[in-house]
Amino acid sequence: MWAHVWGFLYSNYFRFWLKWVLRLLTGKCELQRLLGGAEAGARRTLGMMSSFLMKSFNVLRNAVHVEEAEVERCVRDVMKEKKIEQQDTGFKTNLHMSLLQISGYKKLYFNVENLRKVPYDSDNEEHEEQLIELWNLLMPHENLKARISKQWCDIGFQGDDPKTDFRGMGLLGLVNLVYFSKHYTNEARQILSRSNHPKLGYSYAIVGINLTEMAYSLLKNGALKAHLYNMVSGLPQMEHFHQFYCYLVYEFDKFWFEEEPESIMHFNQYREKFHEKIKGLLLDYSVVLTLQD
Repeated sequence: MWAHVWGFLYSNYFRFWLKWVLRLLTGKCELQRLLGGAEAGARRTLGMMSSFLMKSFNVLRNAVHVEEAEVERCVRDVMKEKKIEQQDTGFKTNLHMSLLQISGYKKLYFNVENLRKVPYDSDNEEHEEQLIELWNLLMPHENLKARISKQWCDIGFQGDDPKTDFRGMGLLGLVNLVYFSKHYTNEARQILSRSNHPKLGYSYAIVGINLTEMAYSLLKNGALKAHLYNMVSGLPQMEHFHQFYCYLVYEFDKFWFEEEPESIMHFNQYREKFHEKIKGLLLDYSVVLTLQD
């Protein structure tokens, strides 16, 4: 009860006077103190977002929805609204960077979503080339005898034509698998080999597509903001999403063998446990989850 009372009094009375005293003492508004005092990355950008959303000024509230092309104008508008001198280059630079991160996150989700919506098309030459590339990266010493083949099960697809396994995540699932196999070839081959364990084995490609869905959902619900804001000083790119996916694949394999499930029939249970673990890590404002070269 007292916590609610204190919260009400602070929000409606004390906070205003505290801000007034701090501005009098420092000569800086709350936003200047926030952008100047917080370290670059998630703490600064997420703190700024929270501050803006609490404001009654449309200029500030709308800033968190700004598009990349409007960032420069938005910075000028915010500085004008808050009566901050244009000569304050440190504030201007930090605000510009944070707004770029915010707009870049939205653009990244848009690009990831568009790729997810592209269905795998066996009549599309580029799609087919990526699929064959995946095979060659993972199975360099074994030739694929036919496009439709039971051999696909050797790298963890369900049947003799992988295109049916990409339905949920579309082309995004394939692009992720190829990216990991191309940039972390040794790790990908080792994990594929481990996935054939007689007791703890799992379907490598199917699990990989499942982890694409996990990465996508974390991006969609905003859980990746802290990670990406710490990882990228400007605009997050598709490359950074793929890097996070690589981290998930590598860490899930470790997690799976550490947990030693009784059988693959318990996959959903352990998948959810791993999901909760990742979500917990992403709550840390200093988080960066990457698989180092």
